[in-house]
Amino acid sequence: MVAQAARQLPPRPTRPEVEGAFADLLQLILSARQRAYQAVNSELVALYWRVGEFISQKLEAAEWGDGVVDQLARFLARAQPGLRGFTRANLFRMRQFYGLYRGRQKVAPLVRQLPWSHHLILMGGCKREDERDFYLRRAVRERWGKRELERQLRAGLFAKAVLAPPKLSNALRKLQPRAAEFFKDAYNLEFLGMPTEYSEADLHGALLRNLGRFMTELGRDFCFVGSQYPVQVGGQDFALDLLFFHRSMNCLVALELKIREFRPEDLGKLNFYLEALDRDHRKAHENPAIGLLLCATKDAEVVEYCLSRALSPTSVAEYQTLLPDKELLKAKLHEFFQLCAPSDHDEQEPKRQKPSRVKKKA
Repeated sequence: MVAQAARQLPPRPTRPEVEGAFADLLQLILSARQRAYQAVNSELVALYWRVGEFISQKLEAAEWGDGVVDQLARFLARAQPGLRGFTRANLFRMRQFYGLYRGRQKVAPLVRQLPWSHHLILMGGCKREDERDFYLRRAVRERWGKRELERQLRAGLFAKAVLAPPKLSNALRKLQPRAAEFFKDAYNLEFLGMPTEYSEADLHGALLRNLGRFMTELGRDFCFVGSQYPVQVGGQDFALDLLFFHRSMNCLVALELKIREFRPEDLGKLNFYLEALDRDHRKAHENPAIGLLLCATKDAEVVEYCLSRALSPTSVAEYQTLLPDKELLKAKLHEFFQLCAPSDHDEQEPKRQKPSRVKKKA
């Protein structure tokens, strides 16, 4: 009877099954903690907004002078000794925070989606409204952490996006109208720590070792598929450097690396890979594959000539192993906005005539 009962007991789960269940539970805990953190952050930012609004209204109505804010900070510290973050400086930052976004219906809803630490970085690092809005939207969309936001500011992403839009073929623009949102003209790879001289294999290996950071630089919707991805055509075997899938564009993205300047013939090989991917690897529900050629340097005019007649959806960009000179980017950006600023004569002209004049000077 004992032996029969033992045979009827359910089999004991194996160790991998137990650890798999533990991992599922851990994911539940981490997900709940993340949601709780986001809820707390949202409420905290909303509180700082209301505090900034309250102080602004009092000051603008001349009910308070600046000295009253000092009194408020001392009162809060005395009334609630454990209350942190409401010093005189922080109270004025809350007022500044409210003033930057008040009445701006398109941007104001986004502010609660970023932690207060991000807003401090934006307020301290961005002088122009359009620059701050650019990083605000990107940080929300890409879900940048504090360090990544600081890195993108140091890299001058806004300046580069304004001065050098991504280089896309006409075929890519027609196939994916939003493609300009997902590609860049230059990618910063300073985190690789590359030596002065290196081979293409060295660059490839460094990207794989730092794949997480590389995908952050590419963008949130890029998903890694494979390295040296095998492509067979006829009786020959080929290997694509890196293959990704982009969730928003719903397509494969073939990435080829070149540690030299871009050459027109480089597009031929990339087009060959795209054709092979579309014929033999693309699933029925996916859009045609896109190619990204990442070069050490490129001549913008040569790239423009090549992409203007390219029949495949491709983009050509360069990578940088060192962060660009911030002061140089600032100077170029200032010059660009000076060119874009309307003159007294322009203000009398119809607005539709301004873009052509700016383009000629740029």
